[in-house]
Amino acid sequence: LCCCEYVDRRGQRNHLAACCCDCEDLDEGCERWLTCRSLPPGALGRIADTVVDRVRVPWFAGAVKINVSLVPPLVLLPVFFHVAALHFLLGLVILTSLPVVVLWYYYLTHRRKERTLFFLSLGLFSLGYMYYVFLQEVVPRGHVGYSQVVVLTCGLILMLAALSRAKTDPGYLPVPASSGKSLHQGLPSKSVRGSSNGLHASGAASGRAVNGEAQGYSRMSAEEPEGVKKDWCARCQLVRPARAGHCRLCGRCVRRLDHHCVWINSCVGERNHQAFILALSFFMLTSVYGITLTLHTICRGRTPFVALFYCPGAYSDYSSALSFTCVWYCAIVTAGMGYILLIQLLNISYNVTEREARLALRDNTGRRLLGGLVIDTGQYNRGFLCNWGHFLSLGSSSPQRSAEDIV
Repeated sequence: LCCCEYVDRRGQRNHLAACCCDCEDLDEGCERWLTCRSLPPGALGRIADTVVDRVRVPWFAGAVKINVSLVPPLVLLPVFFHVAALHFLLGLVILTSLPVVVLWYYYLTHRRKERTLFFLSLGLFSLGYMYYVFLQEVVPRGHVGYSQVVVLTCGLILMLAALSRAKTDPGYLPVPASSGKSLHQGLPSKSVRGSSNGLHASGAASGRAVNGEAQGYSRMSAEEPEGVKKDWCARCQLVRPARAGHCRLCGRCVRRLDHHCVWINSCVGERNHQAFILALSFFMLTSVYGITLTLHTICRGRTPFVALFYCPGAYSDYSSALSFTCVWYCAIVTAGMGYILLIQLLNISYNVTEREARLALRDNTGRRLLGGLVIDTGQYNRGFLCNWGHFLSLGSSSPQRSAEDIV
């Protein structure tokens, strides 16, 4: 293949120059639209698949496909910020609509159980663009020292390092070799029979999904000497230890599954939960510090909290307006991430995962505490210090001797 050639989704050799050619579904759709006829079922899906397959860039060993979900934040975010900096009312409309659009897209993908790089792209590009605006518009005003820039940069680097660690293996359970073929071909929805570690199970798989988790497995008690209850996962064809769960988006079982985080496009489990909390903490500290430095620069003589709501002259020039718009965007994102971090810290204090809290709410087996911010299942709660000690020791023991298997 040359740099502009690729093998399409049908297995045929194709070229970037022919990206607008040979699209029967699109031709039929345009013809039906012009003649005011309805599209056949699945036509829009086939057209979207064709477009996604042909969005590529030249590369050495052939054209590389671009994930379409990466593009909107890179294109739209700078445009929105520059438009919002033109007038106060435009900024109000855009900063109000952006969270609504992001939440709508989240619920759309969550309902369809789809993985997307949109949120990871939005988060990383927002960080980069905010840092760029800070260096280009705020630092040249002369009110920010080099030491403060270094501190902010170090915080950003530490946050990215923790984020990179959180993107690693969350603690996937090894898939038995005998079930590797079944995972790719799909499992029957009526009955499932498999084996793992000498244990056999059969039963009806419900195929229901609750809170992003596959419920297509039957609970069974593993023959353990101390009566430890384990789960048989019909999708992964294995017996999983206590507190492990199956993520339908990743298609794998994860040890001590907390939740699937769209912001890192990965699960949060036993091996990366600490890095996830660390990344959130570094983000909060860095973001609050950057917001404080910017407000002290463009709203002199006012405290950051007052300046956030009352800053006369913020729209007197375009540079100040752009900086003030970015500050409000950072404040909205920081408030959302702060809420996530608060829930995580409370869950750790009560030794409950997000998955367990959702299941407890569904089964009405947990206690709502602190105004409903945390759900105490009471199953693994051993006190504040012991709970945090257990969290800080996650991943330090081998899976075979994990304390979770004998609780």
